Amino acid sequence: MRYQGLDEVNRKILEYLTEDSRMSYAELARKIHLSRVAVRERISNMIKDGIICQFTTVVNASKVGYPVPAFLEIEVQPDKIQEVIKQLQEKEAIKTIYQKTGSAAVQAHAFLESTEKLNRFLQEEVYVIDGIEDVDCQLLLRCFKSDLTIKI
Repeated sequence: MRYQGLDEVNRKILEYLTEDSRMSYAELARKIHLSRVAVRERISNMIKDGIICQFTTVVNASKVGYPVPAFLEIEVQPDKIQEVIKQLQEKEAIKTIYQKTGSAAVQAHAFLESTEKLNRFLQEEVYVIDGIEDVDCQLLLRCFKSDLTIKI
């Protein structure tokens, strides 16, 4: 189901920004035949409404010194899940955290410099968190698709 407050102009803006989030208001305005001010106002409203969450750059982690991506399946005591998530959010190496259905499970994705640093990270920063019952750590061998954009 699509968001009801999203008209065709906003959909077009989102489509262009998904392709190139650095596109200027002026360039967007030319492409969709509106004024720069109107485009800026529409984008501001979509940010305010939570439709646009952030503008970002996707970086290849292995090319900037973090060649060890790890997926952590973390079983948590149900009454401590919020506190565990809060502590995981503070870990620099962890880039995404999801709470899943089913048992009290959390999935986290971390990037580290080496397997030695991964081991130290798990031992010193993850396993010691109160409320964690089990951690299944798996290394990512290859990525075939990584696209968090939503096509409008």
